Amino acid sequence: MRLLFHSISATLVAVLFSGAAAGAGPCAPQPPAAERHAGVLSLAPDARRGLPVAVDLAIDDGRAAVTDGRLSYDMFYNDVAEGWSWQPQAQPEDADYYRWKFLPLQSLTEAGKPYVQEEMVGVPQETRVERRHDYFLAFDNPYRFYPRGAAGFVVPLPPEAAGAPLRLVALARLGEPATAESTTFWKAVHARPVDFTLKKYYLIGALEALVVCDARDGRELARLLPRAQR
Repeated sequence: MRLLFHSISATLVAVLFSGAAAGAGPCAPQPPAAERHAGVLSLAPDARRGLPVAVDLAIDDGRAAVTDGRLSYDMFYNDVAEGWSWQPQAQPEDADYYRWKFLPLQSLTEAGKPYVQEEMVGVPQETRVERRHDYFLAFDNPYRFYPRGAAGFVVPLPPEAAGAPLRLVALARLGEPATAESTTFWKAVHARPVDFTLKKYYLIGALEALVVCDARDGRELARLLPRAQR
């Protein structure tokens, strides 16, 4: 079955659903990931539990698929490679080198003002300026949802999900710290005249559930809970 996914961008959030159809709950409209990240530290403790964040299924296209009445999401290499995620002493049979895994929430790219420089002496060259902002949910309990060694999440779907455009929403319980950021800069060279800055923003906590929504009317179609709670 062909998979139809609905990718949410900052410009579309306000018009995806009518107020009556969307209702409340995790399938309701959400703010863009940038706004969510900026405002999360002001949330009351109770609001940090069951916090819904929309997973951007258009990022790393091909990780998500619907086959045989199930939505699967491949988690291989979805590791947070920041230093705070390293566990150098981890035994592979019991723990991963990277403690934290991630789900992508949004990626935004912006262009700065180009300028002329001489990376090669005597050869003026226009240098572009690019910045990318990537937003993630980082969580350390993936094996509550699928066995170690499995490819990733598998969510059984009801018959009414067939052919529907789907959204995937993660429910998270944020911890302390609740956020983290990192910045990496690549200086332009003659062969690649681009100054590129990559900023990564993380919401950090535990995954409580994955919810599959119908993007047309905001209905909840399926929910994957930790295996101990089924």
